[in-house]
Amino acid sequence: MNDLNSIVSAFSKEEQQRFITYLEKKNKRSDTKNTQLFKLLKDGNLNSEDICFKLYGSPNKAAYHALRKRLFQSIISFSANSSLEDENSIHMEIIKYILAARNYLQQKHYKTAYKILNKAEGIALEHHLFALLNEIYHTQIQFAHACPSIDLDELISKFNSNKEKHQLEAHLNIAYSKIKHRLAHDDTSDFQTILKNTLEEFNLDIIDKLSFKALYQLISIVSVSAFATNGYLKIESFLISSYTSIASYKDREKQPFYHIQILYLIANTLFRNKKFDDSQFYLKLMNEQMLQQKGKYQNTFQLKYHLLLSLNYNFTNKQDTAISLIRPFLKTKHPDIESLLDLHLSLVMFYFQKEDFKSAHHILSKFYHSDNWYTEKAGVEWVIKKNLIELLLHIELGNIDLVASKLLSFKRNHYNYLKSIDQHRVITFLELVNVYYKNPENVGLIEFQTLVETSFDWIEPQQEDIFVMSFYAWLKSKMHKESIYFTTMELIKSTRTHEKNNLNISKK
Repeated sequence: MNDLNSIVSAFSKEEQQRFITYLEKKNKRSDTKNTQLFKLLKDGNLNSEDICFKLYGSPNKAAYHALRKRLFQSIISFSANSSLEDENSIHMEIIKYILAARNYLQQKHYKTAYKILNKAEGIALEHHLFALLNEIYHTQIQFAHACPSIDLDELISKFNSNKEKHQLEAHLNIAYSKIKHRLAHDDTSDFQTILKNTLEEFNLDIIDKLSFKALYQLISIVSVSAFATNGYLKIESFLISSYTSIASYKDREKQPFYHIQILYLIANTLFRNKKFDDSQFYLKLMNEQMLQQKGKYQNTFQLKYHLLLSLNYNFTNKQDTAISLIRPFLKTKHPDIESLLDLHLSLVMFYFQKEDFKSAHHILSKFYHSDNWYTEKAGVEWVIKKNLIELLLHIELGNIDLVASKLLSFKRNHYNYLKSIDQHRVITFLELVNVYYKNPENVGLIEFQTLVETSFDWIEPQQEDIFVMSFYAWLKSKMHKESIYFTTMELIKSTRTHEKNNLNISKK
């Protein structure tokens, strides 16, 4: 029962309207209650008994459960139809070619069939769709006896080469799935061992056998490790050396889509390590790749590119440039919803650090979906950041009556998750925020500053997460009566100074 409620609550306003239209077209009788049930579930204000009474005027549980079941089936059909409409057009085009070719082969129109298969092969090769290539080669080999001009040995060689690539891709998918599964079950205690063992299963230590697509999958796995353990410094060398190795092969298939993704992941890692100049260097390479092939992938990656570039600007004392760079995207519609949400939340952060709290709150007020919807689209970490900055904004705007309820809501919704991923520092930070908002006049006292200093398990500055530092900067700015942005920049500067000092010591 709760499954249906959660599915309905995750619908966006646009999806709600589309589904209601879908139901109205599907309904053959005017007295069908499925549309009414959906609207009642969407509002989420009534329990099952109240909904049942509104629908039937009595506690008709049998009819109510039957109606819920029919509505659930309608949602499945609607979702399936929507998925088919949004399905990758390249995949669908190739599948149509394969089906058409097989039909002609059955009719013994071999020449026509092989022309169609060759066309499908060309498209599949361009996009590295190994599973579809397997079907194409299998079909070509099956009917090769009917076409004397076909080189069977060459076909078999293609089939075997593709099978090897397909297997590599499958192994990477398995490794990624294993790691994500362990993360989903809150087990990150032995993450490096999990990563090492899963990669060893299919010998991914030889970079020169990897395509850009395979390297992207491998880097994605390693990036998951860094996110789970806050170990971006540990993976930086691996990312750069792996990319340099694969990019040095002149005959390497370029695969621009995955090439761009790799450059973004490297630039993001360098940003997280607070190496802003290096990050911007790889962003420049990323942009150059985006402009290739007449800007074929420019629209696909423009949000990621501008988002990361603006973050680099913001943390290198170019905040106004950062704001002006991404503000035009506020009204942009784009299929990359996660990057679009990241962009909006980053702009909220920029305005918050600038202490333009009204502008920050204005953008934040546009987030009208439920936390469940945002979790599905952008992840639970995004939702936690949004709720944290919303809480701090209410304090800054003097909405003290909302702070207590927001703190309670945050504790109820996120504390268990934060504990499960060993992020107790966020909980500690919220407890200090609670102390501050109740007695803001004590923030400058030695006692409060001592409490802050002794509350955290501090780590090396260059290892500290840049976004964690940004939240801490707010609290520190209150203690030292400095602007939020100035305090943030000073903290960033201290990490880079610390890194230089360590480098000088190591040279000695």
